[in-house]
Amino acid sequence: MEKFAGYGFNKPHSVCYALVAYQTAWLKHYYPADFMAAVMSADMQNTDKIVINVEECREMGLVLDPPSVTNGAHRFVAQSKTHLVYGLGAIKGLGEGPIEALVQARQSEAFKDLYDFCHRVEVKRLNRRSLEALIHAGALDHLAPDAASAKDGIDGSRGWLLKHQEEALQIAEQTARNQEAGHTDLFGVLEPVSTDPVCIDQIESGNVLTMASRLAREKEALGLYLTGHPIDVYRSELKYFASTRISDLRASQSEQLFAGWVVGLRSMKTQRGAIVFVTLDDRTARIEVGVFSDLLEVARDKISKDNLLVVRGSVAQDDFSGGLRVRATEVFSLVEARQRSLRGLTVRVNQAGLDEQFSKNLASLLSLHQEPKRTGCPVIIDYCSEGATAELQLGDQWRVKPSDELLDGLRAQFGPDRVGLDYHQQGGGG
Repeated sequence: MEKFAGYGFNKPHSVCYALVAYQTAWLKHYYPADFMAAVMSADMQNTDKIVINVEECREMGLVLDPPSVTNGAHRFVAQSKTHLVYGLGAIKGLGEGPIEALVQARQSEAFKDLYDFCHRVEVKRLNRRSLEALIHAGALDHLAPDAASAKDGIDGSRGWLLKHQEEALQIAEQTARNQEAGHTDLFGVLEPVSTDPVCIDQIESGNVLTMASRLAREKEALGLYLTGHPIDVYRSELKYFASTRISDLRASQSEQLFAGWVVGLRSMKTQRGAIVFVTLDDRTARIEVGVFSDLLEVARDKISKDNLLVVRGSVAQDDFSGGLRVRATEVFSLVEARQRSLRGLTVRVNQAGLDEQFSKNLASLLSLHQEPKRTGCPVIIDYCSEGATAELQLGDQWRVKPSDELLDGLRAQFGPDRVGLDYHQQGGGG
């Protein structure tokens, strides 16, 4: 080993690496957006590396915009020292042909709306799959009417675009056929529906995407969540039942406790039994967790895609991949993790908001989620009046499962600010 080091890692070789390290560090410090744009463009097809680099951009204070047909390019592009735009080439289902066509079409002037975009980009190079991928990725958000996003933001914009994409393509295809034939259609040219605010207001609420639907489509197009993450909903809770982030995991003899959103599953059979490998993402990084046959028997029902899992396991260096590998020793669902750390589920009421139906409505909701005394979560009524405050814990027969369904029902009935989870302490849930 010592003999090999004498020529295998000689001084000139080390100097070359040191120089490259110095140059890249200098570029990252003085031109952060350009540096990260170059790094992400080099790893454009590697979703795992893009996820890490997106989080790196956030930690560096860089603004990473979704892909855009107005100022985006095939590669990631820096707009300034603190601002960069997602590369169109990183959108799944979008080939080089449609990207070249839209970049060429916008050279004369910017696209006005969805209909103008479909009309000016060659229809033969922009099919329905490509258009849908652009919408899901957020590349057409600014082409929706302002009134569509005024109330519901990007969920309203993308809902409107998805509703009108078919119509926009039909108009573009008819126009292209007429131009090729050199005549006017006997039945006239199709006209787009009105985009006036009055008409937008009349769009059914069902056409507005939910956050979950928007993020699922975004992940399908980009391979990751860009404008949000399902785990963000639980971010304030994670500190109570997870002691570390995925990006902070290190090889250690001690078991570590962390949480993540299930974004991938694969299984294999061995002589010792079945193994399921779960890919978890907590927005800081991704990691694959091995759940072996002994644990799989009791954890199988908890493991499914698009769910939050809390895992306790041993972390070791993987000599084959060069990364980390995790072997799970315990797997908890979100509800189980909450039950291990909660003091109670609190409903806050005041004298002014208390009516005759309060007890009836509360009992009706709680009865659907009752749990055995030992495992259920206590329900606490936090009462406040002009002269006094009181905290009342309901009897053990009213212990409940602290599921999202129950929380959503209580918040819809009594108000989102009046229902909360009261945790014992921070630090991993014991």
